[in-house]
Amino acid sequence: MQLPTSFTALSAALLLACTSTAAHSIDVKDRLPELEAFYLDLHQSPELSLHEQQTGEKLASKLQNLGFDVTKEVGGYGVVGLYKNGSGPTVMIRTDTDGLPIVEQTGVNYASKVTVTKDDGSKVGVMHGCGHDIHMSSFIGTAEHLMAHKDQWQGTLMMVAQPAEEIGAGAKAMLNEGLFSRFAKPDHVLALHVSASVPAGKVALKPEYTMASVDSVDIIVKGKGGHGAYPHTTIDPVVIASRLVLALQTITSRELSPLEPSVVTVGSIHGGSKHNVISNEVTLQLTLRSYNPQVRNQQIAAIKRISAGIAASAGLEQALYPEVIVHEQESIPSTYNDPTQTILVTDAIKNAIGENNVELTKPVMAGEDFGLYGRTDDNLPITLFWLGGVNPETYNAAQQSGAQLPSLHSSKFAPDYKKAIPTGVKAMTHAALKLFNTP
Repeated sequence: MQLPTSFTALSAALLLACTSTAAHSIDVKDRLPELEAFYLDLHQSPELSLHEQQTGEKLASKLQNLGFDVTKEVGGYGVVGLYKNGSGPTVMIRTDTDGLPIVEQTGVNYASKVTVTKDDGSKVGVMHGCGHDIHMSSFIGTAEHLMAHKDQWQGTLMMVAQPAEEIGAGAKAMLNEGLFSRFAKPDHVLALHVSASVPAGKVALKPEYTMASVDSVDIIVKGKGGHGAYPHTTIDPVVIASRLVLALQTITSRELSPLEPSVVTVGSIHGGSKHNVISNEVTLQLTLRSYNPQVRNQQIAAIKRISAGIAASAGLEQALYPEVIVHEQESIPSTYNDPTQTILVTDAIKNAIGENNVELTKPVMAGEDFGLYGRTDDNLPITLFWLGGVNPETYNAAQQSGAQLPSLHSSKFAPDYKKAIPTGVKAMTHAALKLFNTP
């Protein structure tokens, strides 16, 4: 990954970017009824991560009908569509396809009623609570318009429908199955993500770091259990775990530079079985967030050191020090928007939807496995932009009242698809055209 350049300089460049483009403006109105119907179908038939079989079939069928060379079941139920339109760069456009285990409570008449039975026998609702249905609809709309305007670009269009984004597994699986060797190695990689804090009709983006890395960490705290009435005969893992929860907060506040964003959150603590029993073990579950890979490594090293130190201070021998488990298979890197490419994309989107509808956003601590596509040996340039999803009137009312809008992953998140989808199609289509036509 290349080192970040000055954010101030890049911000200025974004504001001063020229507004000319070689491509003519593309009107998406003629395809909106079909795209809206496709969205409603996707919204009402969500599938959980690693189970996106029917969703993949729908996307594959759409791409095949447009003339793409389509391969299904890549990295699970992923789909790759290729179309070669003469010599030129390869532009990859990615969508994610999986839903979430959420019972929808939006109250809309097209709400998902899907439920599935998990391996343990329990039933869960399924909902596109992160806007992947908007992503897929914009993805197909973009493919349609690029294929309808092949006279405006030359090169290879690579459409990638990726499964299992919500569990950080899809991008890894597709890359491990040779996405960039079996099919094509892109010169540019693009994606969009619905925003629950930007009004529909607008787009927000920034160069450099835009989303955080994510790590899941378990700490198994050990002790020597016994009767709650005789604590002096035990080494209580509940007390050790309690000390550890507080001590871990000093990693961000005292060990890392205050200029480096960092989050260390203990999201779960479990231990013990009865009021008067001191247990032998307590388990903590953590999520780590950062942008800089060096910060991520410092977080993990500090967790291991602090855990061992507290255990030693409690009198435990080394064999009973806490076990720190980093779930590497679930880890995803930060998303770093290539500065040069992102300036070009910003310019193109301004031309497509108007300069007043494009905002310079701030980075967030949410994670996305899209960043993996740029972490190859070639450090491919990637750009992810935020697509406004909130009904403008609802957004303005919330701004005035201070009300909290439903967030992504909320059971009540209902994006304004009638405004978001055409904006997404226009923004992504023009971004791709810009990259195809930039020497």
